[in-house]
Amino acid sequence: MTRSFKSIYLLLIYAFLYTPIVALMVYSFNNAEFSMLWQGFTFNWYHEVMQDSNLWIAVWHSFYLALSATSSALLMGTLAAISLYRYQFRGKNVLQGLLFIVIISPDIVLGIALLILFSLGNLALGFWSLYIAHVTFCIPFVVIIIYSRAKSIDPNIFTAASDLGASELQIFTRITVPMLLPAILSAGLLCFALSFDDIVISYFVSGPGFEILPIKIFSMARLGVTPELNALCSLLFVMTLTIVCASQWVTRRKKQ
Repeated sequence: MTRSFKSIYLLLIYAFLYTPIVALMVYSFNNAEFSMLWQGFTFNWYHEVMQDSNLWIAVWHSFYLALSATSSALLMGTLAAISLYRYQFRGKNVLQGLLFIVIISPDIVLGIALLILFSLGNLALGFWSLYIAHVTFCIPFVVIIIYSRAKSIDPNIFTAASDLGASELQIFTRITVPMLLPAILSAGLLCFALSFDDIVISYFVSGPGFEILPIKIFSMARLGVTPELNALCSLLFVMTLTIVCASQWVTRRKKQ
């Protein structure tokens, strides 16, 4: 393929991906509540979003939930991935297969299964039910990402460290974790994104006392897509873009 054809092809792909987002951001400045016709430029919808306290409570709930679930999933998933890589034990292949089953299972199946589990255990739906559910579907992604990175490490490094007198804890803190740090960061970003915008599983296990942002947006969108909702989504997109750019900048600084 010629260079011009490749450029046009990539341009079409990016246009297909980002045109809806650009349209959403443009209409967040539309001076009309429900009309899709352009009625003028205004910042009023961003002002209304900033003044909506209930909306920002849902944002804080989602952020706190995603941060808590990501931290727990990273801890348990990292230890599980290292155990699967370094040690041999009975049922290892079965455990690996169970991790893939959780990933490929439809969200609606996992959501209903967790709802039945919480009902049998008399667990009130709220933060803790959401926390357990989000940790459950985040752990397999952490294990697979970190395990894939661990497979590229020469196992003789751990043998050499043991021969030099390093304990298992020293091998873990000074060798294993630093070598797996890029994968751990990648898994953390993925888990945070999955937890922050999950709606299918959260819909089944959420309670009235702890409303998260995806459920809030879903309830707002059922009444019609308004410029206020467009403004909220635009702010979330800018926030996500800022985080991605910052992570890329930090990665480049480390390489330099």
